[in-house]
Formats: sequence, C-alpha cells, structure tokens
Amino acid sequence: MPISPTQGSSGGGTLVTITGTNLSGTTAVRFGTRSATSVTNVSPTQVTAVSPAGNGAVGVTVTTPGGTSNPIPFYYVGAPFKQTLSPTSGSTAGGTLVTINGTGLSSATSVAFGANTAVPTVVSDGQITVTAPAGAAGSVGVSVTTAGGTNNGLSFTYVAVPTVTTVTPAEGPTAGGTPVTVAGTGLTSTNSVTFDGNPAPFTVISDTAVSAVTPPGAAGPVDVVVSNDAGSATATDGFTYVAGPGI
Repeated sequence: MPISPTQGSSGGGTLVTITGTNLSGTTAVRFGTRSATSVTNVSPTQVTAVSPAGNGAVGVTVTTPGGTSNPIPFYYVGAPFKQTLSPTSGSTAGGTLVTINGTGLSSATSVAFGANTAVPTVVSDGQITVTAPAGAAGSVGVSVTTAGGTNNGLSFTYVAVPTVTTVTPAEGPTAGGTPVTVAGTGLTSTNSVTFDGNPAPFTVISDTAVSAVTPPGAAGPVDVVVSNDAGSATATDGFTYVAGPGI
C-alpha cells in the first residue's frame, strides 16, 4: 500500500494519497496515533488524507469495516532554517549562482526571489545552490520551500548592469591625479573603476555619477571601465593621457 508523498511538514497539512485495495468505506487514516485532519475515499483503490502535526517517522494506517491495514512509513520534516546566502547580489538579467546554507534543506523544491521562483540543486541537508531568476533592480526577500514548509529571512539585491556616457574632463597628465566625473546609469553599486586596466580610487555620487581620480598612465587614449556585481561598461578611449612638456 504505497503513499505519496512519503514526507511532509511537522506542522501537518500535507495532502497524502494512499493507494491499495479494498479501501471502500474507509473510516479513518492515522499517522502514528494521530488521526488525519481530513479523509476522502476517492475510489476502492485510493484514499486521500491530510496529515496532522507530528514529528519523526510514523506509520500510516487505513481503517475500513474490514479492519486496519499494516503501517506504511511517513516522515515528518521540520521547516528549513537558512543561515547564509552568497553572493548577496547579482544582475537583473538573472543567472547568478547562489549558495544557501542552513539546515533541513534536503527536500527543497523551490527558492523564491521576491515573486520569481527557481528550482534549486540539493547539495546536502545543509546546502543548496540555485540560479537566480531575472528581477527588477533592488532588494528582494529569498524564501526556501521544502517538504517541511517555507522559510524566509534572507535578501538578495538585483543590480542593473552599468552604462557609461561621458568622462569629464576627458584628458589629463600622464602622472595621474586628475579628478574626473564618470556619468552613466546603474552606478550606485559600482565596485571598480579602471583606466587602461589600472584601478582608480572612486566615490559614488549617485546612480548616474561616479567621481574618480586617474592613476598614472602612458600617453594616449585609454578605455575607462566601470564595474559592479552585474557586469561592466566601457567608455572606449574615454580618457586621454597627455604627456607633459619637455625642454
């Protein structure tokens, strides 16, 4: 007499389908010593029941006018507990591989990033990985659903890929030290500004502007690249290093 699913929340409420023979006139379904909260006799070979609250492994039995069946194992699963999520941010386009650590994750079936869901890969009872779906820029709650229920409490920040429109001023000495303003979009979460691959100290002014100080560089035009967790934007030949005069 198989049952499906074979596990459910320790809080109860799992709809279980029991398949067998001579199930007509079922009068009770018990999970261990506790009666199911709802029983429906679907056919002579099938009964559905809603599990009561419980813990651990219990035997499920069906009682009809002909007697009580042998017990079939059912396992109560506690709600998942999440401890950490890494990384905590990624592109609005989705595709960021996120690792979630916690307990009770072995039966995870879905992970919600705000209103959008994704199917996780179970690594162990203490860890799952999931590819973040696409989402709008900003922070969203992350919830994990398992056979034991749903738990939330962690957050993930969607970051837009930056764009760069202008670099002002567009030239300065090869010795570096020129304060410049990089204009564009999606700059709030900037984590790197480079001139010809050389990192520059920077300060985020707003989502549309970042100030930076040029590092030393060789004479000539160079690319200016602004990066964040979602990607990078390049101002090709956006700044020109000018050699000082010589006599």
